[in-house]
Amino acid sequence: MDVSLANFAQQMIANPILAITVLLTLGVIFVNGWTDAPNAIATCVTTRCMRVRSAIVMAAVFNFLGVLIMTHINASVASTISNMVDFGGNTQEALVALCAALFSIVVYSVGASVFGIPTSESHSLIAGLTGAAFAIHGNMNAVNGAEWVKVIYGLVLSLVLGFAIGWLVCKIVSFVCAGLDRRSTNGFFKYAQIVGAAAMSFMHGAQDGQKFIGVLFLGMAFCNGQSSVEGIVIPVWLMLLCSTVMGLGTSVGGEKIIKSVGLDMVKLEKYQGFSADAASAACLLGMTLTGIPVSTTHVKTSAIMGVGAVKRLSAINFGVVKDMVLTWVFTFPGCGLISFLMAQLFMFLF
Repeated sequence: MDVSLANFAQQMIANPILAITVLLTLGVIFVNGWTDAPNAIATCVTTRCMRVRSAIVMAAVFNFLGVLIMTHINASVASTISNMVDFGGNTQEALVALCAALFSIVVYSVGASVFGIPTSESHSLIAGLTGAAFAIHGNMNAVNGAEWVKVIYGLVLSLVLGFAIGWLVCKIVSFVCAGLDRRSTNGFFKYAQIVGAAAMSFMHGAQDGQKFIGVLFLGMAFCNGQSSVEGIVIPVWLMLLCSTVMGLGTSVGGEKIIKSVGLDMVKLEKYQGFSADAASAACLLGMTLTGIPVSTTHVKTSAIMGVGAVKRLSAINFGVVKDMVLTWVFTFPGCGLISFLMAQLFMFLF
């Protein structure tokens, strides 16, 4: 398969469905950088280690690097997304269904925001792809169980592992610094937390960027008459494109999100902010290397709750846990059903 940029541009001009799929994917990547990436720097800003604009610029740079470098080193998350469902042997039909899946994410996200339902672009993407694949097959042949089970792992591990590692890291830091002067440790953790926020931004790009790279790569394969991307190497220009769009999305900011994650959930000190960032980055690294797609927001919020639990459970706003569960409850059936119906409609029209 020819995966050169020149061939891709020609295919977009010749095939409007591919062009729409690409524009929708890049739009979702931009929104992801805008809405999800600020979570990576929320604790760094709310503990006053960095100013908002400086932190956003840093997050944009490291999101870009995370997508580019991690996809080049290990593209297992992109592979999971690409191979999670089976769109069948009719590649033109598959491309139409893929376009419908992406359109359904936009429709669901807009509808959820109107009704105040919490959303996750990662979970919307997974639900959308699955619903579109079911529209083609009409049965369980649409799902590759060996890959889709990683989504279940991600749901559980994002909450359990994020909380546990956050609690453990904060406990270790508290023990090591127990006899030290608070003013001197604050000076150290101010800079340590900046490093932690950079690592978290890098891993956000690595996780979420790969998911959408997988979708674009799948669209390219369908346009070339191939029903899968098995054994095909992701081109560098595609990594650059996705990382640039995510970096641009991050650069527009998200101060309200920073406040809700960093302040409303639990009041953090500098050493706690560092613990949350370090725990989140470590958890996301493990997930990325094993090809498990997770919501970076859920990993970060779980780690923050784990950090808060070191002192007392009452320090945590458990309403955040409710929002995470509601995201799972509504997104998978809701976005999946919309995608199924959209795919049926698109295949009828096109």
